[in-house]
Amino acid sequence: MNVWSKLLTALRGGANEVGEAMVDSQALRILDQEIRDADLELRKSKEALAEIMAKQKLAAERAGKSTAKVDEYEQYALKALEAGNEELAKEVAIKIANLEAEQAGEREQAEAYAASVAQLRKAVSQAEANIKRLKQQVDTVKATESVQKAQMAVAQRYGGSQAKLHTAVESLERIKQQQAERAAKMEATAELAEASNVDESLEAKLRAAGIVADNGSADSVLARLKDKAKS
Repeated sequence: MNVWSKLLTALRGGANEVGEAMVDSQALRILDQEIRDADLELRKSKEALAEIMAKQKLAAERAGKSTAKVDEYEQYALKALEAGNEELAKEVAIKIANLEAEQAGEREQAEAYAASVAQLRKAVSQAEANIKRLKQQVDTVKATESVQKAQMAVAQRYGGSQAKLHTAVESLERIKQQQAERAAKMEATAELAEASNVDESLEAKLRAAGIVADNGSADSVLARLKDKAKS
């Protein structure tokens, strides 16, 4: 096989794969349409069956009427024979023969219709069962398709949510760290403020006890000025 033949074979194979993929993607839609077509044909078959059943009924009625006519004219022929009128009896016999021929034709036609009705009934019943079974299988396939799509959607969302959740957890940890640093800074500021207050309170107590001179008072200023004057 030369290169061009191989290339053409590969192209045909690719086209076949694309075609199969398109058919697979539309399989349920195609199957639904085929079921609708089958339902339509089934309705047509039932209409045809109803027509043949009506024809069978009419043929059977005509055959019954012919039988009744035959019985009626047989009575006429017997009465003619009893009266000794053989010629009239023969005419009646001819009529009976014609009626019996019609009767045979009507019966044959009715039997043919009956056979057709039996065959159509069987075919319609089988078609109904097949379509019903196919619809059940399609319902199952559709339900499975819906569940699998839902599962795929959940799996995709879960994968995305996991990434988002990871990012959110990282952000939360950063916020916690910032809050911890802020709390530590606030605690240090409070400790410094408390230490400053303690020092100022101790200094005040020492000045009040006269242990530490109060440089800012009038007495200390006057004493300092007197020392300068003496010198």
